[in-house]
Amino acid sequence: MPRLRFGAFLAPHHPIGEHPMLQFRRDLDLVEQLDRLGYDEFWCGEHHSSGWEMIASPEMFLAAAGERTKRIRLGTGVISLPYHHPFNVAQRMVQLDHMTGGRAIFGSGPGALASDAHVLGIDPMLQRDRQDEAIGVIRRLFRGERVTAKSDWFVLQDAALQLLPLQEEMPCVVASQISPSGMTLAGKHGIGIISIGSMSNEGLQSLPQQWSFAEEAAAKHGKIADRSQWRVLMSWHIAETRERARLEARDGLLRHHNEYIVGTLQRPGLQTYSSPDEAVDKAAFAEGAAATIGTPDDLVAKIKSVLEVSGGFGTVVGFVHDWANPENTSRSWDLVARYVVPQINSHLLALRRSQQFVIENRVVFERSREAVMAKIMENDKAAAALAVTKSPHFAASGGALPDLNTTGRSQANGEA
Repeated sequence: MPRLRFGAFLAPHHPIGEHPMLQFRRDLDLVEQLDRLGYDEFWCGEHHSSGWEMIASPEMFLAAAGERTKRIRLGTGVISLPYHHPFNVAQRMVQLDHMTGGRAIFGSGPGALASDAHVLGIDPMLQRDRQDEAIGVIRRLFRGERVTAKSDWFVLQDAALQLLPLQEEMPCVVASQISPSGMTLAGKHGIGIISIGSMSNEGLQSLPQQWSFAEEAAAKHGKIADRSQWRVLMSWHIAETRERARLEARDGLLRHHNEYIVGTLQRPGLQTYSSPDEAVDKAAFAEGAAATIGTPDDLVAKIKSVLEVSGGFGTVVGFVHDWANPENTSRSWDLVARYVVPQINSHLLALRRSQQFVIENRVVFERSREAVMAKIMENDKAAAALAVTKSPHFAASGGALPDLNTTGRSQANGEA
């Protein structure tokens, strides 16, 4: 099976009385850690209101992250295209691609927060059509075309980028939630998708239907919907035991849900949790819960379940939230890299097969014991030294050592 890529998506979080400068630096520390741990992608988005979402320019943040990392790919998750002239977006993304050594991923959306669109005077009914229009122009600019276009919200006159992306083709991705617009847009343009609505049970269950929207749009426009370019967002907090994961995540999860999702965004139909334990129970342990709060094995099982429900995708992206404190959050991402990634991608399979082969074919290797013993017994001093130094408490690389208590008696009795 193709290897599943792993990424991280910076969630809305609040400095909780901390200086925002320190929060930015902590986020950069996390990207640096993810790079060392071998994660494939990191994403952060654009927000201008709500008090929880502090990154106004993902390109600026990712440029700083690029200086502190070596290999992880850096995605804008997302740039809200209706807020910007398409030419300026293309220019900034090309510069980011060069500054990061060809590691940029261009992720776009229509704009998630109604309050952001409000302060810019943009009618929410226009946002998705404007994103579609902007993507078409930006991709033409990426290809080196000279574009003349006039819209009700931007004008381009003989416009061409003086610097093209460093990558031969910069990956382009659109965000998709519950509505079909994101998937349809991805299929129309033949580009990647990041499913954000998958963090709820309803979103997870709708993944097959969502993918069908992409396939239908791709077929209509002569494109191909590629599952390897589909990213699915999931929430987790991992520790050595379920009890520890629960204890570490519960207070932050309660605060994130009550103060942000319900208190700030006022999502329809959602109620506040009455206690930290209720928050964990409903988010991670209720029937059909979407989040995973538990052990690496729990997350392995959950990812396999989502792969089966969805029909398959190329990247699982974890939501970087403030449920736990920074130390335990860092430990959670470390555990995922050490124990979840190798299980999902079968990195340990060949090692286990090698171990089992040695166990099952022990008799075949007895000849090596005989060879070692033959050389030892040829030298009286070597035989005497081995009898003194042989210790049952030191077994490193001792698989070929003979047992003098049995081998010596056998040779003394003339046995082979």
